Amino acid sequence: MNKNNSLLNGSNSKATQLFDGVVIFTQVVNSGSFVSAATATGHSNSYISKEINKLESRLGVRLLNRTTRSISLTPEGRVYFEQCQQLVLDAQGAMATLNQSQLTPHGTLKISCPISFSQEHLHNIISDYMRLYPEVDLVLDLNDRQVDLIQDGFDLVIRATDKLAESSLVSRRIYRCKSYTVASKAYLAKAGWPTRPEQLVEHQCICYSNLTAPNRWHYQNKSGDDIYVDVHCKLLCNSASMELAMVLADKGICRLPEFAMAQAMKNNELEVLFEDYPAPIINVYAIYPSRKHLSPKVRSFIDLLVKNMPKGGKLNSAK
Repeated sequence: MNKNNSLLNGSNSKATQLFDGVVIFTQVVNSGSFVSAATATGHSNSYISKEINKLESRLGVRLLNRTTRSISLTPEGRVYFEQCQQLVLDAQGAMATLNQSQLTPHGTLKISCPISFSQEHLHNIISDYMRLYPEVDLVLDLNDRQVDLIQDGFDLVIRATDKLAESSLVSRRIYRCKSYTVASKAYLAKAGWPTRPEQLVEHQCICYSNLTAPNRWHYQNKSGDDIYVDVHCKLLCNSASMELAMVLADKGICRLPEFAMAQAMKNNELEVLFEDYPAPIINVYAIYPSRKHLSPKVRSFIDLLVKNMPKGGKLNSAK
């Protein structure tokens, strides 16, 4: 028998009383008085008082200091309140999630996504979503710029990065792939083929401006030692599609995630450099404001994303 289940079966167990009075207690603290708590919950003052007394008796500690005009938390009461408050919020969130799951997605869903990722992976997902949820209107902002999810009014942002910045926003990884350093055959024939990352300083490089340090390219050798190369940005831009176009036009060397150049690699139009160095991993995330009260339109889109992304991400070799 499960140990946790056995706690509920003993005749002398207090497990069945575990949450008795918790909601009333948190309401009293948040309301600031027994009278206000009674009004908020629809109970009498005497009922509120009796519930708090029973809770304190069961716990064996005093939770509240009472005077004729005010109440205040004891040190033990403050610790208990912080834990109980989170329990109540979690329970409310679970109820909201259950209720929302019964709702049909509707309204307008505003999404930001990198152009190259949308071209490779989003077409079928958007088509399926429109078919499954006809009451939702979609607004797609397809570009590589960094957007402010809250300030710009997005419901969901899809972003690719090797390291996600610290944020209060919620993120869920939906895809992963390798990133490669590439050039065209014609460029390499003219400028020479670098065999070590340090030799990139002798070449024209095409850099992605949305990175914190676009011209500082990071590599690791087989031993895991870090290598940083400050390259010359012959072209600095914020579009992976433009970067790829310039590489194919023989204008320099670039680093791109696999999804941004999948077709060009299939067509054998690119040469991958430094294949004896570990390829960095790029993660793609769905980012949204909060898990709490997540709307059905957003939840259903995230579920569809996760369902349709390649399992485990693409980590195939370049060749």
